[in-house]
Amino acid sequence: MSHGIFGTRVFAAPMAGGTSTPDFVTAVYGAGGLGFLAAGYKTVAAMQADISSARAAGARFGMNVFVPDPAQQVPSRAVLAQLEEYRARLQPDARRYGVEVPPLRLDDDDHWHGKIDALRENPVELVSFAFGLPGTGVVRALQRAGSTVLATVTTVAEALEAAGQGVDALVVQHASAGGHSAAFQPYADRHDAFRPGTTAELVTRVRSAVGLPLVAAGGVMDRAGLDAVLAAGAEAAQVGTAFLRTEQSGARQLHKDALASPRFTETRLTRAFTGRWARALVNEFVRDHPDAPEAYPAVHHLTAPLRAAAAAAGDAERLNLWAGTGWRQARAGSVAEVMADLLG
Repeated sequence: MSHGIFGTRVFAAPMAGGTSTPDFVTAVYGAGGLGFLAAGYKTVAAMQADISSARAAGARFGMNVFVPDPAQQVPSRAVLAQLEEYRARLQPDARRYGVEVPPLRLDDDDHWHGKIDALRENPVELVSFAFGLPGTGVVRALQRAGSTVLATVTTVAEALEAAGQGVDALVVQHASAGGHSAAFQPYADRHDAFRPGTTAELVTRVRSAVGLPLVAAGGVMDRAGLDAVLAAGAEAAQVGTAFLRTEQSGARQLHKDALASPRFTETRLTRAFTGRWARALVNEFVRDHPDAPEAYPAVHHLTAPLRAAAAAAGDAERLNLWAGTGWRQARAGSVAEVMADLLG
């Protein structure tokens, strides 16, 4: 199999919250892939420490950064009312674990500028962005520093907007992907992001609209899935769920076990945990909160202590169990074994 312009056909998705560790991306590189570290929810110092660790191990890797949305810091009165109502509805969960639901916190990543400055001063090979576009100035600054810049998109319209900012490549994320949707355009413009179909079909639509190299994300669990997106015009696939249960994954054991448990029978896009659409195994928390406000990261901050308490209690029914639609194929074992399945 040709290794394409990226030197590999398999990227390991950036999985924020502790899954994409330096050891994990090092294992991915050793097995023939390229892993992405995740800057989301981390300080600048923590991001830099991950970079230093992966670099010392000799790995090829990229860094993913969440783009903050200034509009979320000044929500309307209606959204504030929804958030206060949701906060009240979370009280039974808090009492269950003996924790407090925190006051509303509306700020996004206050380390954003520091992270961009650090990546300019100490560049990594690839920088990808999710939840929005960084702006032409940031794109050009990172390119001047020597990084290849990728934007994560979910629709043709988002792909065109990203191409207009001068990025080098696109990660094309289908709604079958586990974890957060990277959709960033207004909901009315997002019909393509959640429409039925396959990752390969979305890649085909984006391929017809832009000439940039594409990385397909969503539902790729084996060689057949990889071949399908490559045939549709992608240069590589970004894989997350297939790696979650591996020994080198930093995911909680509770999460790994849930992926193999027969008690969980479906995934669903939900805003219950963070206020942003994300695909997770359907558990009690997802079923109990079907109409959480669309307000990220405010909801993320509200539920953070509840999720931490659920994890400490070993309660998978109240934890965010991110998973793509192909989760049943996720296997235990090593990263190398999963890579062998993908690469044939």
